[in-house]
Amino acid sequence: MPVFPLHGTTPLTRPAPAPAARTPRQGERFALPALAESVATARSRVDRRLDHWGLPQETRDTARLVISELVTNAILHTDSHMVTCRLEATPRLDRLRIEVADEGCGLDRRAAPRRPSADAENGRGLMLLDALAARWGVLCPDQNAGCTVWAELRP
Repeated sequence: MPVFPLHGTTPLTRPAPAPAARTPRQGERFALPALAESVATARSRVDRRLDHWGLPQETRDTARLVISELVTNAILHTDSHMVTCRLEATPRLDRLRIEVADEGCGLDRRAAPRRPSADAENGRGLMLLDALAARWGVLCPDQNAGCTVWAELRP
């Protein structure tokens, strides 16, 4: 497995077993075509939902940035036709989880995030995600079934 040089990353997590009594959560799920225009749509949907939940502007700004990076990566780095986004917040709104699932062919275990050169125009998305999220990771249950990249924010 590749070594991820970023602080706090959890590259290939497995879902935790469900506790006996789960805390009810609020959430939203939506699918978008894997097109560049969908990044703005995802940002707008996240902003409206978090505003509805009463989350502070700073959290909404961070969540918009995170969803932008995740949707952009799913569109650019997979052959997906659709991406599925999911937002989930705890009842006290002390934790927000953002997920983006693609239809790609799974995680290439040989690929690892690398630090871009100082003059590179892109390649900083995962570094940004690592700086903004309390935790993040990748779920890839089957090499041929796509991946879900998730991030947790603590408002």
